[in-house]
Order: sequence, then C-alpha cells, then structure tokens
Amino acid sequence: MRKYVGLLLTLVFVLILTACGGNNTGGSSNKEQVTVKLGIFKNVTHAAGYIALEKEFLQKQLGEHVKIDVQAFDNGSDFSTAIATGQIDLGYVGPGPSTNQYLKSSNFRVISGADNGGAVLVAGKDSGVSTVKDLVGKTIAIPTKGSTNEISLRLLLEQEGVKVTTDTSGAQIVARAPSDTLVALRQNEIHATLIPEPWGTQIEQEGIGKVIVPWDQIPPNNGDYPLVILVASDKFIKEHRDLAKGAVKANLEAIEFIGANPDESYKLINKRLSELSGKGLDIELIKAALSHMRLTSDVSQEAIEEMAKVSIAAGYIKDVTAESLDLSKFLDLSLLEEVKSGK
Repeated sequence: MRKYVGLLLTLVFVLILTACGGNNTGGSSNKEQVTVKLGIFKNVTHAAGYIALEKEFLQKQLGEHVKIDVQAFDNGSDFSTAIATGQIDLGYVGPGPSTNQYLKSSNFRVISGADNGGAVLVAGKDSGVSTVKDLVGKTIAIPTKGSTNEISLRLLLEQEGVKVTTDTSGAQIVARAPSDTLVALRQNEIHATLIPEPWGTQIEQEGIGKVIVPWDQIPPNNGDYPLVILVASDKFIKEHRDLAKGAVKANLEAIEFIGANPDESYKLINKRLSELSGKGLDIELIKAALSHMRLTSDVSQEAIEEMAKVSIAAGYIKDVTAESLDLSKFLDLSLLEEVKSGK
C-alpha cells in the first residue's frame, strides 16, 4: 500500500512541476512564438531604430519568444504600402508618404516620434544658386515624389515666393535617389537638392555643393518637425498591444542611449547601416549628421497636418480637402503616454 501511495505522490509532484513550467525554463518558453516584421530605412535619420536593434533594446522589450524580421526600405511609399497591406507590422517612416497612405487605408497609426529634422537644402558648386530665390528656372531634386523632403521643399519655396512649375518661370522638382543626386549635382544636371542627412554633409565635404539652408531653418517649424516616426498597423496593436508598447519603450531607450553614449552609438549606427545597405560611412560623417537633427519621441500633430495640406495642394492626396482633413485618429500616442508615465 505504501508503495502505491509513494508512486501516486511522485506522479502528482511531476504534474505540478509540468504545470508550473518546470526545469527553470522561464515563462517566455511557454508563450506562443511570434514573428514581428519591422520596416526601417537605409538612412542615418533612422538612428533610433538602429540602436534599438543593435543594443537589443527591442528584443529585450518584446521577449525571447519573439523573432524580429527586419526589412529595409529605400523610400516611404514602398514602406507605407507594405504596412497597409500587412507585409510589415511596424517600423520607422516619414510622415509625408505615411499620411498619404493612411488617408487611403486608415489601418495603421503613429505610436511615437523618433527624429525631428535632419534635412538640408544643398546647391551645386557651379549652379549659381546661393539663396532660395535663385532657384527660379532651376531644377531641384528630392529623394522621392510625395516624400517629407518634397513637402519641406514646397513650403520653403512658398515662403520665399518661388513657384513650383514645369518651365523656367519657377522651380522644377524631380525625384532622384540620394546616391544619384550626388552624380547629377556633379554633372550639373540638377542645381540643388533638399536631402536628408548625411547626404547633405557628404555633398559639402566632397566639394560638390554647399548647404544654403541648414536643417534648423527647413520648414515647418525651423527643422523641429517630424522627419521619422514610429508607426504600427491596427491589427498589430489590437493583437499584440504589449509588443507595440515594448517597441515604444525600446525606441525611447535608444534615443536616451544615443544622447548618453554618442561615440559608441556612431559605431553601432554604422554597423547596422552597413548590414542594411552593404556600405558604411565615415564615422565623422555620421557624427556630423546626428548633430543636424533632434532625436525625440515627441510628435507634433499640427506639423503633420500642415505637411498633409501641402500634399493635398500638390495632388498627392486626393478626395480630401484641406478643410475636411482629419488626422486625429492617425496619431495614437496612448502607448507613449503609458510608457512615459511608468505604466
């Protein structure tokens, strides 16, 4: 009888261990494995995302049961299409193209800021351009049509009374990838470019051109406007709110780390940039670029709305008027507020 009682107690003990996880494997091993698809650009302005990945802030916040699938993008239009169609769950993008896409699909949200400013207006060495007013009859390049950089350029031209046209009566805007822009400036095929860092600094250092409007004079708000934001799909927020909140925490940690550890950050940013683009940068170039932007989790809805109205006027946003524009649901900063309040 004692033998059977002993066996019964042993069986009960084993069942209890199994129910509690047993073998010290930790709670995360019992969680369902999840793959989070993160989109990011091959650009230094996405520094917060790079550090969140390199320092594993994001992995630690999401948990061991989460696999992070990083997908690199060259422009905001492709990124915005990807998040709207479920190809990625969240990531870093500019407000220009993402706002355009949101007004079509309304299925993703801004959950945090990442970077304010970081773009400059550069004129070619032999362009004859030294001020914005000199751009009449000239051709200016932006990375992609409808980008945040184009919106800033249109605002800048409007401020100086320069019209956007397709002839020599005003300034003409063309799209060129940043690397192609360097060649086009050197060959005098274009006369200027409004371009994100570190490209502006690189153009100046190589003697191809000169910055004529620095980052802290670029509209709106003299450079203090969202250039990079963190967005997440509605589906991801609904099904994995805890993971979306973890991404916001990791983004904040990364911003704070860069501020406290700049020298280490430059190297880590370059490492991730090399992995994404296949080519790194001189550390001094990265240092200069980061000094021309403000990394922050803050997001100005007013600035995003102002830029959206420029897109409406330019024809990138259709079936919406400036008067009917409503972006109140595009920004969902509840997770950011929870993180900042320690909830």
